[in-house]
Amino acid sequence: MNNEGVDTSKRQFLTSALTVVGAVGTGYLAVPFLSQMQPSSKAMAAGAPVDVDISRLESGQLLRVAWRGKPVWILNRPPEMLKILEDMDPFLADPSSNESIQPETSKNAVRSIEPEIFIAIGLCTHLGCSPTFRPEIAPPDLGDDWQGGFFCPCHGSKFDLAGRVYSGFPAPTNLEIPPYRYVTETQIIIGEDTVEDSA
Repeated sequence: MNNEGVDTSKRQFLTSALTVVGAVGTGYLAVPFLSQMQPSSKAMAAGAPVDVDISRLESGQLLRVAWRGKPVWILNRPPEMLKILEDMDPFLADPSSNESIQPETSKNAVRSIEPEIFIAIGLCTHLGCSPTFRPEIAPPDLGDDWQGGFFCPCHGSKFDLAGRVYSGFPAPTNLEIPPYRYVTETQIIIGEDTVEDSA
């Protein structure tokens, strides 16, 4: 076959144009498949840190927020609550929180960065029920040794005002303390640890 008189520039143009159209079409087809592999905005938000303003949290008040689908408690403990914590060790299974989950910044007698502000995940460490906040002292249904804290009505576990479990109850460990940090004196981010060094 004789190729004389064939305009190869048109053939080259058509080949290049077809290649470009094919590449663009492949891109359009690939985008939906690739985007479905990304986590949804709801899934990303579920694990995202939570910014909490505690400027209006009154003394003795408990604030509840959600983080990663879990209830998180923020309790403003007045001096009398902090004083009670000093005498609780004989009643507790793990007073020093050696067997419990908390950031290093909260591994102390009050289990918090700032003594007044207590932050904990509001789920019993036994079976994941949500305890109730019972700040009253020695109510008839909780006994004379009750000095205020958190009571799980499901199986009876008791936790003091620092989330430490009483001895002899089903919960195996103290309430979990989530990672958190202060941005200002009244703004906390739950879900991020304190940045100790950037190096």
